[in-house]
Amino acid sequence: MPEESSTNPPDSPAASPNAASGPSAPATGASSGPTINIGDEFGTAKRNLPPAKIVLLAIAAVLVVVGIASFLHRARPQASGSLDNVAAAEISGQGATLVALTFTLRNTADKILYVHTIEGKLNTTSSEFKSEAVSAVDFDRYFLAFPALKSGAQPALSPEAKLQPGESVTRTVIMAFPVTLDTFNQRHSVSVIVQPYDQPVPVVLTK
Repeated sequence: MPEESSTNPPDSPAASPNAASGPSAPATGASSGPTINIGDEFGTAKRNLPPAKIVLLAIAAVLVVVGIASFLHRARPQASGSLDNVAAAEISGQGATLVALTFTLRNTADKILYVHTIEGKLNTTSSEFKSEAVSAVDFDRYFLAFPALKSGAQPALSPEAKLQPGESVTRTVIMAFPVTLDTFNQRHSVSVIVQPYDQPVPVVLTK
């Protein structure tokens, strides 16, 4: 009888001593990839914004530019001039002083200057006073009653008066302040304030 050939089945993976039971672990000493710190948050301002020092420098530069532009384009008076003469006379028994202020006013703008209001301001050692100019029609009456006011006086400057571009005039205003003549003579300053129409800044002439 022919001999029966014995057929041995192939070794099963479970039986193979060299078979791996799972994914093999990397060999010791093998190179590894870049280390990532998963604790870093990539959506924070620290990751997305430039350094604070650069931001502050940029803000400072912008503020400087805005400041320079504001300074160059700030509102300025439409006219200039000078307060040329001050004459005063005390109103007896009333503790008040009449003052005639003669000044030169020059329209430095390229459009007509229309006078809106005229005021006076007095700064003494302790207080500040303001007064409106008296009406031009009363000048002769004041000059008659207080001759000292006529010293150096010129025609009155009245509201609604106008100056052409480049025009210069010398005018006088009269106003009363509630101080004695001695207090007025010891003043810090006295000013004429001319407010033109449609202008944010008045013309202030001080002596």
